[in-house]
Amino acid sequence: MAVVRELIRTEENGTISFGDYGLDTKSKLSDFDHQGDMYKVKTFREITKLERNGVFVYESVPGTAVFDLEQTDGSMSFSVEGQGDAQITVGLEENMEYEIFINQESTGRMRTNLGGKLSFSTELSEGISTGVRIVKS
Repeated sequence: MAVVRELIRTEENGTISFGDYGLDTKSKLSDFDHQGDMYKVKTFREITKLERNGVFVYESVPGTAVFDLEQTDGSMSFSVEGQGDAQITVGLEENMEYEIFINQESTGRMRTNLGGKLSFSTELSEGISTGVRIVKS
């Protein structure tokens, strides 16, 4: 896979992809319409952030490229690529327990905070996609 040069796009399967960790300066795109929701992405080598209708969805430090992001009532899944280890934070339902799978292997269960944020770290490599699936327990 590669970075998302257009910053955010809709994929043929109905998911979205976003982020360009290769940029040296901050870039953002607002008011991207996807299935009736408005998305805003900010991205560059140091951080990638996504909001839906003004609500936090995803953030990584350093920046990443995210492919095929899909979020349902009880789960979130995507593939992610970056230039090294990344701290990823996602917005989910508050004060709930979720199991995190990296490349189909469970890394354990975690509880979201009162704001619904869940943070985890993963090893990433440029040009190699890492699968992430988060499921409500």
